[in-house]
Amino acid sequence: MSTQILDNEVSNLIDLNNIKKKKINIAIFGHGNVGRHLIDQIISSKEEISRRRDLDLNIFAVANSKTVLIKQKGLNENWLEEKQEFGQKFSVEDVISFAKNHNLQNLILVDNTADAEFVHNYETFVENGFHLVSSNKIANTLNLKFYQNLRKKLTAKKRHYLYETNVGAGLPLIDTIKLLHLSGENITRIRGVFSGSLSYIFNTFSESDRTFSSVLRSAIDKGYTEPDPREDLCGNDVGRKLLILARELDLHNELKDITIQNLIPKDLRNVSKEEFLGRLKELDVPFQIKKKNQSKDFVFRYVADLHGDLSKETGALLNVSLVSVSKNSMLGALKGSDSIFEIYTESYGDNPIVIQGAGAGAAVTARGVFGDILRISDKD
Repeated sequence: MSTQILDNEVSNLIDLNNIKKKKINIAIFGHGNVGRHLIDQIISSKEEISRRRDLDLNIFAVANSKTVLIKQKGLNENWLEEKQEFGQKFSVEDVISFAKNHNLQNLILVDNTADAEFVHNYETFVENGFHLVSSNKIANTLNLKFYQNLRKKLTAKKRHYLYETNVGAGLPLIDTIKLLHLSGENITRIRGVFSGSLSYIFNTFSESDRTFSSVLRSAIDKGYTEPDPREDLCGNDVGRKLLILARELDLHNELKDITIQNLIPKDLRNVSKEEFLGRLKELDVPFQIKKKNQSKDFVFRYVADLHGDLSKETGALLNVSLVSVSKNSMLGALKGSDSIFEIYTESYGDNPIVIQGAGAGAAVTARGVFGDILRISDKD
């Protein structure tokens, strides 16, 4: 091999190594369970993603309701300690101004809060060049006008908004429904167990001789429920998830349109969390009676059901309730804390598309958010 050829090959290798990687600048709001897992997942995967996908993932800001830590060159594994020491009070405009002043490109806002007020900043972020990724369901369940205006803004600014974890944690559900709907497939019904916590509770209660309160206590101890389990038992969270799926089909529904069965006895709905947790045994007799009256080889499932005439904007019926199903059905065979979604379409007839998997857990949800970040990173 001649010296000239060798020099050319070395030069080509140097040029390849100097190809500038695409830098994705990420601002993360909310660092509770899901947020902490997400930040740690991104930091631990950063080098591997850089090598495999030519992406440089840079978390330049992390915030909660009180303080923000901003670092132009990004966070490292000691981010939480640094934030505790150097975090400062802030406004949303401070984060946006920092990105502008430092000419940060490929911006993504990640909302891992459960804050009803924070979602009203989404349009401001979009106007200033941010894409949106959210595990927070609230923006997609506010009034229809807010929902539609946000999407108009996203279209006008050519920004993306991904929220796969809003329903089904990390399962590929929303994207599947979007693709079916956009391709012209007529979805006729969506039904399933949408809550991982309620899945665990009723799967366990149905198959064991334990009291309802002991099963619920186990779910609390395992971290499956919200700190106040009434947030799960009231059914509102499942209702919001059902509304999100309805709106993916361009249905014009609001939360008030959903019939939701609240599983909490009326006299326990407005007491303090501490009092409720101290009175869990009061749930035992009502649920034991339901169980005793159930048909043989049937089990309980807390089911969300979107049906009716889904070809009309206002033709849908939305129900969330505790139902008794055969053990031999797909819903009845569910185990652990899995969620399951049955998607019925005109083409598939009586045989639904079934998506099933882990429906709860901070690490699973964080991984789904991470996936949305990577999908947006690949789009631009």
